[in-house]
Amino acid sequence: MRYAVLGTGMVGQALARKLRALGHEVAMGARAPDNEKAAGFAAETGGLAMDFAAAAGFGDMVINATSGAHALDALHQAGAENLTGKVLVDISNPLDFSVKPPVLSVVNTDSLGETVQRAFPGSRVVKTLCTVNANVMVDPARLPGEHVIFLSGDDADAKAQTRAMLEAFGWRQIIDLGGIDSARAQEMMLPMWLRVWGALGTLDFNWVLTRRPDQDPANR
Repeated sequence: MRYAVLGTGMVGQALARKLRALGHEVAMGARAPDNEKAAGFAAETGGLAMDFAAAAGFGDMVINATSGAHALDALHQAGAENLTGKVLVDISNPLDFSVKPPVLSVVNTDSLGETVQRAFPGSRVVKTLCTVNANVMVDPARLPGEHVIFLSGDDADAKAQTRAMLEAFGWRQIIDLGGIDSARAQEMMLPMWLRVWGALGTLDFNWVLTRRPDQDPANR
């Protein structure tokens, strides 16, 4: 599988390196092809360093790992023609860092995931991995227990492909929340996530969902 990971920060690096470790071809996309962090990834892993458009054109699946404030700009640079028909995994969050603590710039009646889907209607957007730290995203086993990750999207096949990627990362408790409008719920977990980070002083945590055994779909 060819993956394009757009974004060179902590999240983009973690995802791109994990996908390379799993044996996939990976292009890290940046605003410029000679981006130092993208070049470092390529030199260290045998992956590729490209600009956003070239990376999006290369990937069979595209992962948006840019910051929420710059996500649409980065995706427009990637180009609708390079995203059409492809699974577009959106990990970004609409956090407004101009206030402390940060707040959501899109909330309640909309989400960044839905905004991305509207902006690129030819893409099959799946929202996931936005409720955990980058290290936990690619190595859920670093935390004990059966903690959860979520999926939101309108395309069943796109969610199936994304689920397969998550399972390759080691995720076992993957909850499909429904259509892309359910991305609102995922993104609204971020203010709580930030508060928990502040309270615990660590990024190594996640959510555990408990239920009665007779209410588990696996037991029906």
